Amino acid sequence: MFTQMTLIRTFEEYVLKLASRGLIHGPAHSSIGQEAGAVASILPLRSADFINGSHRGHHQFLAKALGHMLPADLGPQTPVSEEVRDILSRTLAEICGLARGFCGGRGGSMHLKWREANAMGTNAIVGGGVPQAAGFAWAARHAQTDAVSVTYFGDGAVNIGSVLETFNLAGAWKLPMCFFIENNQYAVSTHVGEVTAESRLSARGLGFNVASWRVDGMDPLAVHMAMNEALEYMRSGLGPTIIEADVYRYFHQNGPFPGSAFGYRTKEEEQQWRERDPLALIASHITRRGILGQQDLDTCTSIVQTTMTEIGNELLESVPGGKPGEQRIRLEEWPDTDFVDVGIRGDLTEFAGAPIADQEPVHGVERKFIDVVAGVMQRRMATDDRIVILGEDIHRLKGGTNGATKGLAEAHPDRVLATPISENAFAGLAGGIALDGRYIPVVEFMYADFMWVAADQLFNQIGKARHMFGGDSDVPLVLRSKVAMGTGYGSQHSMDPAGVFATASGWRIVAPSTPFDYVGLMNSALRCKDPVVVIEHVDLYDSVGTMPEDDLDYCLPVGKAALRRVGTDITIISYLAMTHYVLEAVEEAGTVDADVIDLRWLDRASIDWDTIGDSIRKTNKVLIAEQGALGTSYGAWLADEIQRRYFDWLDQPVLRVHGAEASPSISRVLERAAIAKKDEVLMTLRKIVD
Repeated sequence: MFTQMTLIRTFEEYVLKLASRGLIHGPAHSSIGQEAGAVASILPLRSADFINGSHRGHHQFLAKALGHMLPADLGPQTPVSEEVRDILSRTLAEICGLARGFCGGRGGSMHLKWREANAMGTNAIVGGGVPQAAGFAWAARHAQTDAVSVTYFGDGAVNIGSVLETFNLAGAWKLPMCFFIENNQYAVSTHVGEVTAESRLSARGLGFNVASWRVDGMDPLAVHMAMNEALEYMRSGLGPTIIEADVYRYFHQNGPFPGSAFGYRTKEEEQQWRERDPLALIASHITRRGILGQQDLDTCTSIVQTTMTEIGNELLESVPGGKPGEQRIRLEEWPDTDFVDVGIRGDLTEFAGAPIADQEPVHGVERKFIDVVAGVMQRRMATDDRIVILGEDIHRLKGGTNGATKGLAEAHPDRVLATPISENAFAGLAGGIALDGRYIPVVEFMYADFMWVAADQLFNQIGKARHMFGGDSDVPLVLRSKVAMGTGYGSQHSMDPAGVFATASGWRIVAPSTPFDYVGLMNSALRCKDPVVVIEHVDLYDSVGTMPEDDLDYCLPVGKAALRRVGTDITIISYLAMTHYVLEAVEEAGTVDADVIDLRWLDRASIDWDTIGDSIRKTNKVLIAEQGALGTSYGAWLADEIQRRYFDWLDQPVLRVHGAEASPSISRVLERAAIAKKDEVLMTLRKIVD
């Protein structure tokens, strides 16, 4: 404990030294004073156990990395090994935003990840990593191991909805997961007593039937004992635990100044906590018991301080023409600017050898759209035991609310997980399963509007994970949901999410409009190592299309659109159910000969520009047709991109058909007025003719 706490304390002091000299771009959330909670709780963990943490996570990350790398009997008089120097160097480099960092400089102080040690990532969103830790725990248990998952967060995060949702979910599913609350008394400058009626934060566990401990976090031995008890409980299959450790950060939320400098706490309070310093306490135990003398401990501290200076000097150099002692980051340590967009998505090498089909068969069998939704998932779950499905009511009602999961719960009861109504928690849990890598989660949201409820997990976490942590973290996750425009479910159950997802990096988007396309696109989504949102439309569920008679295994190529109709007058681009309304409108108009392109893939990286470009160079006119509301329009960004790419080929601005500004209402009349269908396309085509 003394060795690791000394390494972490000295590391953090050096970080604050660099911050005070302006050499760290962005925050420097030091953990000085809180080392005992991390070191003493992580020391009894194994390398196979998972941790993730909060924005103040240097100590958690280093403790897990050191625990993975160091021999258990390492003493403080042992020189710092090359392996430990490498951990300290790469962590410091990451905090400084440098290429040799664990995440290539992208993560900085708040996003530290080293998968080899199962340090799965610290997190800048308060409470944002907690649901993912539940996913690590689920994967560990489903793989029939006794590994546990520990998620670290502070007193401020205890009031976050996703944290409370995960308390409930972990308790209901008895996940081997420890919620470790570092109660350092302040969320930035707000004291816990100001915003929480019950300041014993571990008491929250009682309401969720989660076993809970409260411990003096300034006493490493007390924390160590509590964690060992919690580990025995979790490894025995009894479910999750909560440990609340009362700790104190000596410095402000960010930077090298104490909190008293900002007026929200007193110097006397800070001094009282410093008198209980955990490093001094553990040193007193060592000397009192005659294990080592004070000189040995001082020598250890001196060696570590020298090591940190040497590591820093590898990253720093004198400023040419600067003041004596003035330093800067060595220019060769910065990432290459070409690295900026590398790793937003994977390289799709997973599709090598995939069975590819592109065109619907001329002869085959007629299948209803909703039947192939369930059918392809039945096929994939039967042939790939990595697939697990999560969602509300998916295990009952003969396949959920629409029949999309028909028969799956009976065939695979351990892989069809009926969730509480807590989209943030179970979407984040699925994200954790995906980051673990052993399983492929398929999340069902009953309506697309619920994506807003889980926006943090979808966009801040799952969508950004690969890029944020260096570009090589696969995130194989599929999110299914439906557009329910026209069903009378109103403003909060009707949205088309394509425009929102198209502006968020990391996600791939598919929008099938035929049963044949659904099978191929779902198979591609499940093969893909990026997160993929599969958007369905209720108008299509009862439609019928031609399928191969005995084939539910083919993929549709990523980035390949379908040319549904060939013409010469105008290029009409659409997706989902709107494609069928466009085809009907063109036939009814009779005076416009149109190319009709069904995009199928909607994300920025997967748009079929070859098909679009060939058509535009032929017709010189474009109409983008969609059902959704103006404010979240997919066509808005697509029109901009087309006009930038093909300006010289266009005879007129890109035309658009879309819904109203308002979300659809419950009233049948007002709902129809708010969305676009065949009539709106027909009206636009007639204007073109006029």
